[in-house]
Amino acid sequence: MQNENKNNTPVIGILEWFRPGEYQEVENTIKDLQNLGITHLRTGISWADWYVEGTEEWYDWLFAELSKHVEILPCFLYTPPSIGETAKTSSPPKYLKSYADFLDLMISKYGDYFEWVELWNEPNNKVEYDFTMDYSWHKFSKMIDMASYWAKEKGKKTLLGGMSPIDPNWLHMMAENGTLENIDAIGIHGFPHVFDQQWEGWEENIKQVKRVLKRFDLEKELWISEVGFSTWQNDEVKQYEEFKKVINTSADRVYWYSLNDLNPKNATVGGFHLDEREYFFGLKKTDGTKKLLYRLLENGGLDNIQNHSYIQKKYVFEDEEQYSLITGGAGFVGTNLASRLLSEGKKVMIYDSLFRDGVEKNLQWLQKEYGDKLIIQIADIQEKRILEESVRNAKEVYHFSSQVAVTTSLTNPLLDFQVNLQGTFNLLEAIRKSKHQPPLLFTSTNKVYGDLNNLEMKPNETRYYPSDKTIEENGISEERPLDFHSPYGCSKGGADQYILDYSRSYGLKTVVFRMSCIYGPHQFGTEDQGWVAHFLISALEDNPVVIYGNGKQVRDILFVEDLVDAFVAARENIEKISGEVYNIGGGPKNTVSLIEILNVIKEKAGKEMDISFEDWRTGDQLYYVSDTSKFEKDTGWSPKHSVDEGMEELLQWLCKTRNIQLKDNPRSSAKAMAL
Repeated sequence: MQNENKNNTPVIGILEWFRPGEYQEVENTIKDLQNLGITHLRTGISWADWYVEGTEEWYDWLFAELSKHVEILPCFLYTPPSIGETAKTSSPPKYLKSYADFLDLMISKYGDYFEWVELWNEPNNKVEYDFTMDYSWHKFSKMIDMASYWAKEKGKKTLLGGMSPIDPNWLHMMAENGTLENIDAIGIHGFPHVFDQQWEGWEENIKQVKRVLKRFDLEKELWISEVGFSTWQNDEVKQYEEFKKVINTSADRVYWYSLNDLNPKNATVGGFHLDEREYFFGLKKTDGTKKLLYRLLENGGLDNIQNHSYIQKKYVFEDEEQYSLITGGAGFVGTNLASRLLSEGKKVMIYDSLFRDGVEKNLQWLQKEYGDKLIIQIADIQEKRILEESVRNAKEVYHFSSQVAVTTSLTNPLLDFQVNLQGTFNLLEAIRKSKHQPPLLFTSTNKVYGDLNNLEMKPNETRYYPSDKTIEENGISEERPLDFHSPYGCSKGGADQYILDYSRSYGLKTVVFRMSCIYGPHQFGTEDQGWVAHFLISALEDNPVVIYGNGKQVRDILFVEDLVDAFVAARENIEKISGEVYNIGGGPKNTVSLIEILNVIKEKAGKEMDISFEDWRTGDQLYYVSDTSKFEKDTGWSPKHSVDEGMEELLQWLCKTRNIQLKDNPRSSAKAMAL
């Protein structure tokens, strides 16, 4: 982001408050600001804390550390209770000059680290400044007048603490009192549709403020020194939209509130959890999860923030042509299914939060390929009303919205539960309460069978074999007892069982696929999410690969087009197979071990690979192969792609989309010529 105000674009900064001693939080903030390209930071400097033991050492470190990376706007506020008219931080001080004396001390000690000082915060907000002890604001005016005069004498520019709510009458009073004489910039705060319910828009509010300044013939900069949107209702798109609006205003500077959600263990100035909206203004959640706006800024920067046309959301639905609803539809599987349905002339709604890296590329591709036939709904599976509205016109629902990594479930089990189990419950309820109750197809996982460590295995040089000949010939059937391992296994297994029971209890038409490993185009693989693509991408880009375990673990891999065929077959036979669960994968004919697939990749890509081995991971199965005979018997489906054919198609897609030119390779050249 730019540091200078060019082409009438506001300078953009972030607001982040720190408590004394939060050294790690400051260092994390600096890293985040660097990721986002932001070089302006507004932060609070508590007058009340200054007299607490250890605070001076804290500010010594804070100013020095922040100034290495950002331009600091310190906001000086909060009366020490011991010198207030009453013993609270929002009280006017008994001796009004003491605030200017504090500014003198801070500028003398730390003035080399900043150019501007902000005088108080939200003075017309009773929580921040108790104006019931100063109804005419004469005390405040005198306090600020002395402080601004002295700051100017010390060579600093001054920002008047931002109004919240924006009140031209209050500013008029400040001008009449002569408070603005030594002020260089006027601050305003706004929280559209969160705290400011009757919101007239930024330009109308700015116009009213500028009208007051013109009336008194005052030339001042106008800063939006605090603006934000709380995602307490999980609406990250609205946060993004409000950010876009505010950076297009005529303000000179904008400080977005804030980088991080407020930790629930901390109280706000107004009180401990008196208002839950206060806790969700961040670009990141308290567990470190990046919200939509953070990801867009990180990946595309401020210059491109207006160009994400694929970020669309419908809040109100009219009766319209029915569509196929795909939750998690921007993901790898959803994109391939959507493409199949759209290519057949059907209308599709993609319902996705864009939580996973890379899926926005899939959405952009679908939008470019299929235009108006595609309905985009960027929303969280926790947004119950939006979900219910989206279900209302759905003729069928494919539920792929999921947290898909065992590793993530172990580090963040709450997120795993909220997405996989609670999200599925929300969808089931939306379907149950709808008038037409569309059929639901759900992708579960082979992890519901646990680690299968009671299967006796015999290894050879490259893979494990089950000692049980029936399993070796046919794979694992649906009769296998459930055994949930890891939070991921529990959440997916719980969702799996809820869906089956809603079919029994409420008569919903549902089918559950317990899936093995799927691979193919539009997969942006990582080591725990799409490992086949991850291995191939690593080979193409000469990146090392880590194998957990000895690499002999076996899976049946299924090419994604074959999976799409299975969805179509299930939908066509829904009346017959409703309430059933099926194991879906490549089956015994399409089995590979990790070592074997790496050898295939090395041969196809013509690359040597840097492979290392680490300890086994929790719940990993030595052997899992799907017995697909039940689904084949019920629908007539069977996989069409061999491992060799599927890997070739994935290889060519990756090379094309990543502009990678392989050296001449007889295994790949024939396919490349055909493409």
